[in-house]
Amino acid sequence: MITKDSIETAYSFLHQKQRIYVHSTLDWQKDDIELAISDYANDMSQELYDTISDGRSDFLRDHKRFQEDITKAVEILEKMLYNDMNVQIERIIKFVK
Repeated sequence: MITKDSIETAYSFLHQKQRIYVHSTLDWQKDDIELAISDYANDMSQELYDTISDGRSDFLRDHKRFQEDITKAVEILEKMLYNDMNVQIERIIKFVK
C-alpha cells in the first residue's frame, strides 16, 4: 500500500532536487543530484516507484532522460497529493453535514 507519508516524502525530495537541477549550470551538481535521486529511487516504496515509473526499470536512473523523468515524477506525485487532499475535503464536508 502506498502511504500518504511516502508520497509526501518523495514529492518533497524530488521537487526540491528538480528545482535545483533545472536551474543548475554546473555539471557536477547535476551529476550529484542524479546520483542522489537514483539512490532514493532504489530505496523508495516499490509500489510507489512502479506507479510513477509506469513500469520503466530505468526511470530516474537514465542520464539521458533524467530531467524528463524527474519532471514527470514530480507531476505525478503532485497529482497524487492533490487527489488525496480532495478525498479528505469530501470526508470533512460529509462529516459536517
